[in-house]
Amino acid sequence: MNISRKTLLAFALGVGLTLGGNALVTGAFANQPYMIATLEQLRAARASLQAAEPNKGGHREVALGLIDQAIEQVQAGIAFAAGR
Repeated sequence: MNISRKTLLAFALGVGLTLGGNALVTGAFANQPYMIATLEQLRAARASLQAAEPNKGGHREVALGLIDQAIEQVQAGIAFAAGR
C-alpha cells in the first residue's frame, strides 16, 4: 500500500487533535511515518474483519481483539518515542 505524505500528515494531525491537540504529539507522529502507516493498515484490517460475516468459529472475534491490542501497542510506541 502506497500512502501519500499528505495523507500521513492529515492522519497525524487528526490523531493529534483526538489526543488533545498536543502539538508535541502531532510532531512526534509526523516524524514516524512507518508507525503511522502501521496504524492505518491495522485500522483498515480491523474494518475489513468487522465487515466480514461472524461465522468463523470465534476466530474473527479473536483476530479483532488481537488487532485492537496491536493498535494499542503501536500507539504506546509512538507515545513512548514522543516522551509521553
